[in-house]
Amino acid sequence: MKAYIGHDTQYFGVEEHRLVGGKGDGMRLYEINNGKGLELVVSPDRCGDITRLKFKGINLSYMSPCGYVAPAYYDCNGENWLKSFTAGFLTTCGFENVGKICEEDGERFPLHGSIANRPCERAYWTEDDEYLTVHTLTKDEAIFARKFRLERQIKVSKKENEFEIHDKITNSGDTVEPMLILYHINMGYPLLDEDSVITIPAKKVVPRDDHAAVDVENWMNMQKPTPGYQEKCYYHQFGDRKGIADIYQPKLNTGLTISFDAELLDGFVEWKMMGVRDYVLGLECGNCYPDGRKAMRESGMLKVLEPGESKEYCVKVKLRDK
Repeated sequence: MKAYIGHDTQYFGVEEHRLVGGKGDGMRLYEINNGKGLELVVSPDRCGDITRLKFKGINLSYMSPCGYVAPAYYDCNGENWLKSFTAGFLTTCGFENVGKICEEDGERFPLHGSIANRPCERAYWTEDDEYLTVHTLTKDEAIFARKFRLERQIKVSKKENEFEIHDKITNSGDTVEPMLILYHINMGYPLLDEDSVITIPAKKVVPRDDHAAVDVENWMNMQKPTPGYQEKCYYHQFGDRKGIADIYQPKLNTGLTISFDAELLDGFVEWKMMGVRDYVLGLECGNCYPDGRKAMRESGMLKVLEPGESKEYCVKVKLRDK
């Protein structure tokens, strides 16, 4: 194959770009093409999250109306996190909080935490015979406060249409710290529409609230964009370590499967949002539910890291056209 091309990126590779204009001005982006139809964009200025995902030219992810927003615009007050919620394919939520705003011991914890709005301290990519890999290091550290480090590798296969997100989170401070994480993974049009087939082989489905409970039997059925739609969340509980969530679009003959360790990431959330322009399905694995740190402590689900302790997670994504 090498004899046919002048530069590797004619077939596959990684290109680094910077955005110009708007609230994303100056942000770095890694555009990755595996040469087999998989294309994704990694944002080093948003903790190494994945903003776009395409398969054979078909968009699979959801981009929120605010688009790219640089960390300088992040506002932790109230629900202003939503004003910098790019969504994309992956937004990482945590580490001090996931979900609802809450307060403990006089400290207020923002909606979904702050890690997604922190730029990487270091970012680079490597290549071997099997993978194109983006490596990032993001620090969430401050004086008199929590100290976390996120070492991330996004490994994109050159042989199959699949990739893996490998995270190592370390408590680099000297106190025991709660550590919450949610992989806010977002499906968008045209992969997502009213004909999409959703499969989540969980043992139990629990609606988040009374609003979701009214329609719990239709958790897997998508709708057309609906004016005034109110989000519905369902908690899927797996009986073993095999966590799987799948979406298939019959009109495009295209599908996507997310797999993870359901014992380590024991809080899987389906976020069903069928609004106009706010049209997205979240298939989100995490080590908690998005009810806030205080509720997780009260339920006994809150995880902590000892000083110097690390926790590692892996989320795998496989694309298919059959």
